[in-house]
Amino acid sequence: MEEPTARLLTDFLDSTVLLEQTQYEEGFKDGYRDGVASGKEEGREVGLKHGFQVGEELGFYRGCIEVWKSAIMIDPNSFSSRVQKRIDQLSELAENYPLFQPENQNVQEMMDSIRLKFKIISVNLGVKLVYEGRSHTSKQDLEDIVV
Repeated sequence: MEEPTARLLTDFLDSTVLLEQTQYEEGFKDGYRDGVASGKEEGREVGLKHGFQVGEELGFYRGCIEVWKSAIMIDPNSFSSRVQKRIDQLSELAENYPLFQPENQNVQEMMDSIRLKFKIISVNLGVKLVYEGRSHTSKQDLEDIVV
């Protein structure tokens, strides 16, 4: 038969272990809930920032396309037929960019195609046009995300 002192010590240790487990589970649940809430907010902020950068860059390319098309309307011979064809191709790429479908798996490939086509046209025209927006993540961007 178990001694009363040993039984009291065992009950005390069991309740201590149970209390620790209960506190651990409550802490985990609280931390998980808080993490989900803050993760959604941080994800939203990063998404908005990235979306703005993409929109800004796409707007730059579309602005250049409109200027080039206006020049062609004023003087159809202002650019060679090859350059005009490339401007039309760039225009089509920019128009088909899935701006409102961020989950589309091809967005990076499409933006890379737009950038490449734009560079080719710029070289053909003998001009150095460069989008100087914030399309690359900087150290400050990372600090803003972490904070």
